[in-house]
Amino acid sequence: MCGIVAYIGHREACPIILKGLHRLEYRGYDSAGVALLNDGELSVYKKKGKVAELEKFIAEKDTHANIGMGHTRWATHGEPNDANAHPHYSSSERIAIIHNGIIENYAALKEHLQQQGHVFHSDTDTEVFVNLIEEIQKKNQCSLEQAVRLALHEVVGAYAIVVLSKDNPGQLIAARKGSPLVVGIGENEFFLASDATPIIEYTSDVVYVNDYELVIIKDGEMDLRSREDVKQTPYIQRLELELDRIEKGGYEHFMLKEIFEQPRSILDSMRGRLELEAGHLNMGGVRAYERKFVNADRILIVACGTSWHAGLVAEYLFEDLARVPVEVEYASEFRYRNPIITERDIVIAISQSGETADTLAALELAKSRGATIFGVCNVVGSSIARATDAGAYTHAGPEIGVASTKAFTAQVTVLTLLAMIVGHKRGALTDTRLRELMVELETIPAKVEKALELNTEIMQIAEIFKDSTNFLYLGRGYNFPVALEGALKLKEISYIHAEGYPAAEMKHGPIALIDENMPVVVIATKDSSYEKVVSNIQEVKARKGRIIAVVTEGDTVIPAMAEFTIEVPATSEVLMPLVSVVPLQLLSYHIAVLRGCNVDQPRNLAKSVTVE
Repeated sequence: MCGIVAYIGHREACPIILKGLHRLEYRGYDSAGVALLNDGELSVYKKKGKVAELEKFIAEKDTHANIGMGHTRWATHGEPNDANAHPHYSSSERIAIIHNGIIENYAALKEHLQQQGHVFHSDTDTEVFVNLIEEIQKKNQCSLEQAVRLALHEVVGAYAIVVLSKDNPGQLIAARKGSPLVVGIGENEFFLASDATPIIEYTSDVVYVNDYELVIIKDGEMDLRSREDVKQTPYIQRLELELDRIEKGGYEHFMLKEIFEQPRSILDSMRGRLELEAGHLNMGGVRAYERKFVNADRILIVACGTSWHAGLVAEYLFEDLARVPVEVEYASEFRYRNPIITERDIVIAISQSGETADTLAALELAKSRGATIFGVCNVVGSSIARATDAGAYTHAGPEIGVASTKAFTAQVTVLTLLAMIVGHKRGALTDTRLRELMVELETIPAKVEKALELNTEIMQIAEIFKDSTNFLYLGRGYNFPVALEGALKLKEISYIHAEGYPAAEMKHGPIALIDENMPVVVIATKDSSYEKVVSNIQEVKARKGRIIAVVTEGDTVIPAMAEFTIEVPATSEVLMPLVSVVPLQLLSYHIAVLRGCNVDQPRNLAKSVTVE
């Protein structure tokens, strides 16, 4: 959830930290703060609100330091305010900490620490963590490093932490369990962050810290150790990330930029995997587990939010193209009902960030029951990518807007390729049908490009409906998950209540909501359910609902019934979600902008949900 950034080296730390916090603000933007260590003085500055508020607050402060850390918060324990903002001092103000995650046993620890005389100034679990470190150091007369290590044995939950102490002026200590942490390695300098976006400007060499590992940086050297104090050998990776991919590039919002990046991100997701001239599909992550996929009794898909909607599309894909049973599960509920999992199951875990706590917990459970785990992630080196048996990166590039757009289409692209490969290997997809789908899939980036040309038209529709208080989204078959995704996007960024439904289910309840004020978005492209969707539109029209229909180019039937139609290029029913979702993304975006909402950083939401 929260964003962590830290620096130790020869440069001024504060400007690096502030720039990093701006790049991590999509992870949390309730409050922000910095801690700077200079000449034995440990200074903490923090402020409710966005990073810009922090910058104003410290503009006249002395921020000279070569070591420091910063944090941008998404509130879990305690409301957003100055006191609950990070960093947090210990009672003596000799130690400071920043923390991403949640400490589940904080209440018991806090009660114990209060009995020892520690005074608390916030409602956060993080302040408990830093006072625990101080109490252990005092009680055991040990080093800061040892105190941190012992504290990690006592806390229950998830964390990525960075610790500074005025008694250790040239030392920075960090650790992780369940929350991401990456170390950038420069020339006699080190950068730490929740992800690579604040680092790429300074170095391409990074180490992804594993669970239960500690990073101790001192005198220009990095020491990586286990929680049990066993020295670890860092695995240095080279970042393949371009700086311009995390800038707005002239767009008003990251979300709009990322919507318009979809022709490229879909193409990148297919690159090297769809070899049309050779007539075959290639996905390296599948190769070693090909027989597992072919012989699987079923496929279980676990995901959250938009990734769950991509999983619903995949359910249609795998059952249609590969003829294998599929169940799609909310990762947040999956492990709480003691699910039946066997070694003949394939579990596909989908996550843009690769750090979604619920999805990670679900796949760990499935792994413990003997299932084969396949990951679909966007972030190289992420926790889910490292925890799976095999997988595929989507290669969508960084997605900064909190509401996922290009991540969805990239995930659906990769899942489509996977379903085609498995279907062909299982004999459910003939050579001829495979070739047809490959040819059609290659045209999808151009068709998405054409759908994006509807931007001005959709903006005009948004102007008409921006003040609506409710929306209903309807779809059938492959377009039902698209209806769900369209409704979610509108809810996330415009704060308008919206619901997605299978079109036929409208008669089982939601039809009661329809009146002359209710906008009803119907995904009604030409497919096997077309005639039935036409009937559903008639039912809405009879009740005076205001119909916005997404139709296939050249449709003459639905435009006669709908108040507004949005025409998208024709494509195979199997691939239509990649095209039909684009107008819904644009509609949500423009409605949110017209309502004055913060599109990239909607209230109460964070990009990466790293706590349960």
